[in-house]
Amino acid sequence: MGNLHVLNHPLIQHKVSMMRMKETSTKDFRDLAEEISLLMAYEVTRDLPLEQLEIETPICKTKANFVAGRSIGVVPILRAGLGMVNGILTLVPNAKVGHIGIYRDPETHKPVEYYCKLPVDAQERMIILVDPMLATGGSACAAIQFLKDKGCKDIRMMNLIAAPEGVKAVMTAHPDVDLYIASLDERLNENAYIVPGLGDAGDRLFGTK
Repeated sequence: MGNLHVLNHPLIQHKVSMMRMKETSTKDFRDLAEEISLLMAYEVTRDLPLEQLEIETPICKTKANFVAGRSIGVVPILRAGLGMVNGILTLVPNAKVGHIGIYRDPETHKPVEYYCKLPVDAQERMIILVDPMLATGGSACAAIQFLKDKGCKDIRMMNLIAAPEGVKAVMTAHPDVDLYIASLDERLNENAYIVPGLGDAGDRLFGTK
């Protein structure tokens, strides 16, 4: 699992713990998801290339570092992934946003694809694929393959909470994809929910339960 990055910064861990609490309100849950996503995006983009350009400060001319090269695309897996987009855009406001619609069949737990809309130049961008939960890994693996089929080569997956089963599935199916998570939880239960997890991220984000 050389491509697994567990981002255990104290602020990230603190905010994840607040998200887990069942009494956390929809507003607070949504705000926390955005804040954690911003903090995680800082690490996901750590290796962006730089170039030196000449600028002029109030004192003198100098060479200064600017991000160079490939642009960024953010692709949430609908619907819960939407809760992570604004945090990343706060850090990288020029990123373009695509969407992939995949839902998990409640009987088979297998991913079903129903929508895909990506930036026209997605294959030239670093793609940050986001979804709060990585449970069985079925939806993540399908979404990554979807992106590869569209020509995307630099794909990074970002999840708030992950189960070992999901991590193994993604790392096995897509060993070339870097996986960034805020917490590696214990396991999946008999209903394929993450334990201890934080419940249904989509329902808690949008107040639908």
